Amino acid sequence: MPGSHRHNPEDRQPRGSEISAILFDKDGTLFSYHETWGPILHEAASMAAGGDEGLVPGLLEAVGYDAASGRILAGSVFAGGQTVELATLWRELGVKRELSRLIEDLDGLFAREAPVRSHPVTDLQALFSVLRRRGLRLGLATNDGEASALATIRRFGLAEHLEFHCGYDSGYGAKPSPGMVNAFCAALDLGPECVAVVGDNSHDLDMGRAAGAGLLVGVLTGTSARDDLTPLADAVIESIADLPTLLDQRD
Repeated sequence: MPGSHRHNPEDRQPRGSEISAILFDKDGTLFSYHETWGPILHEAASMAAGGDEGLVPGLLEAVGYDAASGRILAGSVFAGGQTVELATLWRELGVKRELSRLIEDLDGLFAREAPVRSHPVTDLQALFSVLRRRGLRLGLATNDGEASALATIRRFGLAEHLEFHCGYDSGYGAKPSPGMVNAFCAALDLGPECVAVVGDNSHDLDMGRAAGAGLLVGVLTGTSARDDLTPLADAVIESIADLPTLLDQRD
């Protein structure tokens, strides 16, 4: 994926700070990635092809869809990138729609479909209530668009729990750059050492490390396997449902 790289675990800095806030990725972290985005990706490719169905398989493969497994591959454009990258690549592969129009149409599709198709990995209301009772402050940062993120937050009734949310187009830059973490810290008036970044992808963990986050947590509900995340994370858990236990172990 553009801009990401692997880290030597021996290079990690000690992470003993008290965590007072958690910044979650959205897709693959709060919501099961393949169940949510596989159907949306097919619809997006068909729309972009503009009726040229022969173009669709190549568009899907180029951004990370593996037809044999029916899954989106870790490290692919669709797994961790954002709409501008997706649209730019598809234009290079023969999509004729003008770039700005294609970006607008894709973001519109994602904002309509993602909230409807999203499959939570656990009872988010219950989990967020547990975390907030512990005094933790919560935010969401995604390489999806802000409109899609907000629509999903509203559909699942998460606004009361989240003090911050942003997408790739919110003005803070896209992952793996540190801007989203920096903005979260500024909004909550916290230092990055007090923040845990939780995600399913190297982009999430690279973002957290670049910002100096105090805890990097990988989850296995997205496109990445344990071996993909272990070199990058301070801890890898099956899903966010295991976060309270992980935090208990740190106390």
